[in-house]
Amino acid sequence: MIVASKAITLGLVAGFVGGLFGVGGGIIMVPGLVLWLEFGQHRAHATSVATIIAVAAAGVVSFATDGEVRWDYAGWMLIGAIAGAYVGARFVARISAVWLARGFVVVTFAAALRFLVSS
Repeated sequence: MIVASKAITLGLVAGFVGGLFGVGGGIIMVPGLVLWLEFGQHRAHATSVATIIAVAAAGVVSFATDGEVRWDYAGWMLIGAIAGAYVGARFVARISAVWLARGFVVVTFAAALRFLVSS
């Protein structure tokens, strides 16, 4: 039961952050799964991706209701995102857990720095 409550709490936080900032699946879920629920790095990434569909669907309903979704752009990005996610998921098995974690930190830090500088 403790594991389920931790997983629900992690999902709640990731969903809230995702709805608020448009992120959450990776930025909250992966570290939470690794550090709090003690998942291996590869399993954390895979589990995080498995939740993205539901998180995105819940968020898009609210944004679409408010007329905030640019469906033309979303459709084109979806095509690239599906292809990119498939290739990335096939490639990730070739990366060690250490380098996968390091890459995650670098990408997250670079995004944070970019947002900090541009705001």
